[in-house]
Amino acid sequence: MRIGDLAARFGLATHVLRHWEDVGLLTPAARVAGRRQYDESHVARVVMIQRAKATGLSLEQIRRMFEAPGGAERRTVLAEQDTRLDEQIRRAQESKRLIEHALTCETPDFTECPRFHQLVAELSPRSG
Repeated sequence: MRIGDLAARFGLATHVLRHWEDVGLLTPAARVAGRRQYDESHVARVVMIQRAKATGLSLEQIRRMFEAPGGAERRTVLAEQDTRLDEQIRRAQESKRLIEHALTCETPDFTECPRFHQLVAELSPRSG
């Protein structure tokens, strides 16, 4: 398939795929009449790139992961990102607690609610 077909399949601009080629994430199978040609293995690679980006990995981290022989570097990159995701999830859950309280608070102005102030205090950085 041509670059436009691959890009359209994922809702991407063709320049995104060209950039991924430039940074070493994607290599076309061949050029036919000067045009990039992709196959189903490239579809799988684009899926992996998109999922890795969705978890917050940078293009450099994704490249490192793809280039790593034997998987040791892959595991390092993924373990580091797993730790970062755990922290993001923790912060999102804390924010959700505040929002849920604000939505269900019986005080007319939740910012005046003692329980809301308690939640805010629990989430405030400690002075040291």
